Amino acid sequence: MSAFSIDTNVAVYAFSKDHRRLVSMDLLNAGPKISIQLLNEFVSVSLRKRRVGWSEIEEALDIITQLAASMRDISYEVHDLARIVSQRYRFSFYDALIVAAALLDECEVLYSEDMQNGLIIDGRLTITNPFLPMDAS
Repeated sequence: MSAFSIDTNVAVYAFSKDHRRLVSMDLLNAGPKISIQLLNEFVSVSLRKRRVGWSEIEEALDIITQLAASMRDISYEVHDLARIVSQRYRFSFYDALIVAAALLDECEVLYSEDMQNGLIIDGRLTITNPFLPMDAS
């Protein structure tokens, strides 16, 4: 499998009872390149929406970071590219941070349920919804 990244929703589903859990765990086990922004959003969603306790969050973060092929810090370079991506593709700035990290990590695919399936960013990063049937892409 070529270099790929995942959006926060994929990580969240991996630690839920949602029907998308198995697909999400398969992607995590395949070793995605992730951004620290994903970890930040994972904590926020887990606390605010899922109302999960810190011990469960920390356990999930340990698994995510152990399975990740790499983790990209939120640097000025990521911030600057995210600003451009957000304007050009009309993503939220927080989504653009994850996209920018994937671009800088030379990923070919970013798996996300929330972004436009099939969209190609800068001619080299394809947004793919891993939860759609194979023929729906």
